[in-house]
Amino acid sequence: MNNTYNGIMNVYKESGFTSHDVVAKLRGICQMKKIGHTGTLDPEAVGVLPVCLGSGTKLCDMLTDWDKEYIAVLRLGVVTDTQDLSGKILSQCDAMKLKTVTKEDVTEVIMGFIGDYDQVPPMYSALKVDGKKLYELAREGKEVERKPRRVQIKEIEICGMELPMVEMRVVCSKGTYIRTLCHDIGGKLGCGGAMESLTRSRVGIFRLENALTLSELEQLRDEGKISNVIIPPDDVFENDRAVYVNEQGIRMVQNGNRLGMAQLTYEMQTIDFADKEQVRVYGGEGRFYGIYAFYAAERIFKPVKMFLES
Repeated sequence: MNNTYNGIMNVYKESGFTSHDVVAKLRGICQMKKIGHTGTLDPEAVGVLPVCLGSGTKLCDMLTDWDKEYIAVLRLGVVTDTQDLSGKILSQCDAMKLKTVTKEDVTEVIMGFIGDYDQVPPMYSALKVDGKKLYELAREGKEVERKPRRVQIKEIEICGMELPMVEMRVVCSKGTYIRTLCHDIGGKLGCGGAMESLTRSRVGIFRLENALTLSELEQLRDEGKISNVIIPPDDVFENDRAVYVNEQGIRMVQNGNRLGMAQLTYEMQTIDFADKEQVRVYGGEGRFYGIYAFYAAERIFKPVKMFLES
């Protein structure tokens, strides 16, 4: 393997693939080893999976922190061990009782989840307890206590409701389990609930309409066009100011060193930077070197993340 691509691909993960499967297949398609994903998506779920390549793998931990948007279908009246319909049914609501749940009840409860809430991670998840993944323990028939984690539901929009089915769009913080949100909504309504389907429609700047399937990426590779769909790492930081360094500055950034104002180009030295302002650092030839933050008291830029290509 001797290809080198640096950046991020917006991959459409299809149902039946794990996030790890997608990375393994992309290693074959791109003929390179240095590839990583930015957060798992359940095997049955579909949608946006940003995948980082080469020096872009340094973005993996940063992209994990981005807000995510999902389109989920909730089925009321059923509780399963996995909190979605792939699991074993633990209980079902009586049909007559389920009919007493109104659209107004459902709307009120769902909207009540907007904001911060303490969510208990599901047993069928990749979180580790004492070095063992929860889903491995769950498959052994074991259940362990999980500490609630504070998550944030930033937006919920009910897209459609034909009870017992509810389709909703959710924007949430990292670490949020939509399966668990569905389970918790059903619990508050007193009838139970499980997730029927899930589509991740956005991760930060990466949107569903621009995501490419593995077969589409294979075709682009065969046509010699795969580099056309790799997003450069600096595009992720398009809202940060671009800063250019002089020859001395280039030598500093090549070693991952701090920068003083004297290492910026003459034009850049006249700019007023805000304290802790994050900037994109480029050489005079337009090469992107990394993300720095400005510390006003010392009037220096300190490296946040370097993207030197190997």
